[in-house]
Order: sequence, then C-alpha cells, then structure tokens
Amino acid sequence: MHKIKIISIATIVLVLVLFGIYLMQPEKSVIQTVPQSESAKKPIPDFNQFENTTDKKKAFFSYLKPAIQTQNNHILMQREFINGLRAKHISGEMITEKQMEELVWLAKEYRADMGDDLNTTFDQLLTRVDIIPVELVLVQTANESAWGTSRFALKGYNFFGLWCFEKGCGFVPRRRNEDAEHEVAKFNNLSRAMYTYMRNLNRHDAYRELRSIRKQLRSKMEPISAVALSEGLTKYSERGDDYVIELKQMIRVNRKHM
Repeated sequence: MHKIKIISIATIVLVLVLFGIYLMQPEKSVIQTVPQSESAKKPIPDFNQFENTTDKKKAFFSYLKPAIQTQNNHILMQREFINGLRAKHISGEMITEKQMEELVWLAKEYRADMGDDLNTTFDQLLTRVDIIPVELVLVQTANESAWGTSRFALKGYNFFGLWCFEKGCGFVPRRRNEDAEHEVAKFNNLSRAMYTYMRNLNRHDAYRELRSIRKQLRSKMEPISAVALSEGLTKYSERGDDYVIELKQMIRVNRKHM
C-alpha cells in the first residue's frame, strides 16, 4: 500500500513564489550567446601521438570542424535576425524594444555605426556578420598552432595566434621584443576562442578586404570560398602575401582530409 504524502500549504506557496520569480527573470538572449559545440567540451587531443601524418591531420580537422560549424550557424542566425529587422524597417513596421536592444548589442559587438540612419547600421552589420569558410579556418588554425601542438593551443585553446594587450591576459611569448607589451591570448574553452577569432575577422579594420571580397561574392550569389577570402588575410601575418600563398597551398593539399 502506497503512502500518501501530505504537502503543506506553506510548501505550495513557496513553490508558487519560486515559479513566479522564474517567470519574471529576463529572457536569455540567443543573439548574444556564445554557442557551445560538443567537441569544444572535450579535452584537446594529443596530436603528437600520431606517427602517421594523414591520421594526425584528420584528427586535427575532426576536432576543430564541429566548433567552426557551430559558430558559423550562430552567425547565420544573427544574420537572419538582422535581415528580418531590415525588412521590418523598410516596410515601416515597428521594431520592438527587445529587438532594438539586440540590434544595439550587435552594432557594438561588430563595431558598426548605430545612429539615426538604421539603413547604414544594417548595411554595415550585413557586411560584418557573415560566415568564415570552414576550409579557411582549418588551414589557418593548422598554420598558427603547428597542427595543434603549440603551447598556446594546448594550454589556452589559442589555435589562431590571437594577441591580447592587458597584463596577465595570456601567455608572454618567449621571443617578444623588449619594448613589446602584447601577450598571446588564453581562453577557457574552444568555443570562446573560435567565437573571438571569427569576430576578429568580421570586425577588425585589418580584415576589411576579406569582408569586401565576401560581400562581392554574396552580391553575385557565388559561394563564399576559402581561397577567395584568403586574399583578404595579408595583414594577419607579417609575411603578408607569402602567408596567403601558403594558406592557398595548404587548402589545396589538405582538402581531401577535411
């Protein structure tokens, strides 16, 4: 025979109060979330364990690819949101307060102008809020992290050679010039690192050419290819054009492993 538990009125009231508090919590913004991929939660593999070069490359690409796709999907969602607001603005439909808050956040996040002319804001955002081809990210991470074996990648998820400029924000490079103050950025997880890297390409003035190439491809309804966008990365490395040539060669050689 089952015993019947008697719930007190005080308990019921407490549950209702807690539920009411939950309902009153502000809705979490999807736009402002850094999405987490499943692979990003896993420990970084020891890529030095692979004696076979092909196996090493495949393992490296397999580890990073889901994180790239997750961030690109999130960017496409943000882009769809911007297009939706632009359509509302053009048609004269009212933009809600919540939607405007999201738009202001996006403008700040991607360093777009947020003034009285929303058309300018939308145009700048749609130039900046867009995907980075998977192949390009894969070869850049391989190049910058020595195929995932650098200490910056292994200890700080920095597969991208990203710098930071506050003391203690990352690793002090062993070969840093005496008058230099930069550090190599350190991240808590791969998702945050991947998000920061893509945001850097999408908003930094140094990569304006990359965004211009991508915008042209969009306008012509052509694929956003890794080879095409690599032309806009001459300022990513001190090697300039030689760096771009190397990336293109890496794309060609490694495409079958991606």
